[in-house]
Amino acid sequence: MIKIKNLSVNYGKKQVLKNMNLELDSNQIHGVLGLNGAGKTTFFNTLYGLKKIKSGKITVNDNKVQKKNIAYLETHNYFYPNITGMEYLSLFINPDFEIIKWNKLFDLPLNKIIETYSTGMKKKLAILGILKLDKSILILDEPFNGLDLETSRTLKLTLLKLKESGKTIIISSHILESLTTLCDKLHYLKNGIIQFSKEKTNFEGIDNEIFSELEKNKQEILSNLIKDC
Repeated sequence: MIKIKNLSVNYGKKQVLKNMNLELDSNQIHGVLGLNGAGKTTFFNTLYGLKKIKSGKITVNDNKVQKKNIAYLETHNYFYPNITGMEYLSLFINPDFEIIKWNKLFDLPLNKIIETYSTGMKKKLAILGILKLDKSILILDEPFNGLDLETSRTLKLTLLKLKESGKTIIISSHILESLTTLCDKLHYLKNGIIQFSKEKTNFEGIDNEIFSELEKNKQEILSNLIKDC
């Protein structure tokens, strides 16, 4: 289990995460929801050790969280110039990972230079790199961005299989349906605080809880902008 206790994180003088408390059960898929600016990426960066903790702590099975046990897919992926997909994957050390067999999932032209790839192909390559790392904890920040319908479905099937194999997966997405159909639990982050966590049996109506205030405000604006003829 991953335990986050009284976690506070700053960007400069601004406090982004505010005494956050959260427990993430092992061997489950956890979705982290939140509107823009809620602190999702800061939370993921902190879990992975890219952001310094101001106060509080993060533990995994009562031990200090270690970066070596985590694979992190960031929203925007970086690739070295003038290398092929195969050369990129060779940077990740795992002799047991059979690249050609795994690539049957995504059908990438691994012998071509990455600069020739489309946005979706680059995302698939980054995902393959994460899979090759074979870590016990996977953090995926907006993994469905840039993927077509077929690949999105393939990724969902893959994540479910990884959960069955014992992985703990933490994922965010702007597409709510991607999370409600995939996750075991959803955690709503707002203004740097976890507002609520819900089990899969209680996902119904979660969109109203998240968007009701937003929609009310936008409807008022639209009413002033669009007048009845």
